[in-house]
Amino acid sequence: MQKWLYRFFIELTNHRFSSAILKKFSQSRVSAILIPSYAKIYKINQAEMEKNLTEFSTLHDLFIRRLRKESRQIDQTENTVISPVDAVIEETGIITASKEMIVKGKHYHVAEMLGDEESLTKYIGGTFLILYLSPSHYHRIHSPISGVVTKQWELGRKSYPVNRLGLKYGRDPLSKNYRKITEIKGNDSYVAMVKVGAMFVNSIETTYTSDTVEKGEEIAYFSFGSTVILLFEKDSFMLSPDMNASTDIKVGEVLGVMNDKEKKSH
Repeated sequence: MQKWLYRFFIELTNHRFSSAILKKFSQSRVSAILIPSYAKIYKINQAEMEKNLTEFSTLHDLFIRRLRKESRQIDQTENTVISPVDAVIEETGIITASKEMIVKGKHYHVAEMLGDEESLTKYIGGTFLILYLSPSHYHRIHSPISGVVTKQWELGRKSYPVNRLGLKYGRDPLSKNYRKITEIKGNDSYVAMVKVGAMFVNSIETTYTSDTVEKGEEIAYFSFGSTVILLFEKDSFMLSPDMNASTDIKVGEVLGVMNDKEKKSH
């Protein structure tokens, strides 16, 4: 019953009309009235923001706020993979031989998520990480590694919630929601970043200007809280032992290490 009610409510509200209204409001000057209460409710760390709270003209401007450069330290150790976002680790695991990720007991088809069988093949048997951004988090997305952007594509239209209730009761939000996928090649290994749109606001804006990106470089931003999924090739990545579900992590902190393919082949 709980599952049915949850889905019924989401289906009623998750349409272009309601999304357009919320987006338009968040980008209007009227929305600035909510900024102080929003910052208080979500306990936003104002000390790390590039601007003062009073300098934001709309709620949307607060959503996509930049931080002071010194507020995030990007680990520059060779072969480390950093967190591309401030987030909570929702799940980690292995992409099964049947091309699935198991998240909160549900089976997600990675082929459907990527919409590209050719791209999927290289990730079978590899590691996946799901990083969830709440409305309180910093919404800009950075590159987890240095490398070359080999491909970027978009899929999906609706956006079901991607919080814990959404993952448990939603209609496969990780593989059906609007999403923008960026594939980066570094050290002869590929990493796919699946940026998943949140409920109502389907806005994922790309900001990088070159096909080559540096670790820690900003590459995109969400207009609202959402999720980033990282996919790694088989045997190409080793997750840090202290990275578990429910772990809080910030941009620049180490998620794990890329394995050196040349060394492994000898």
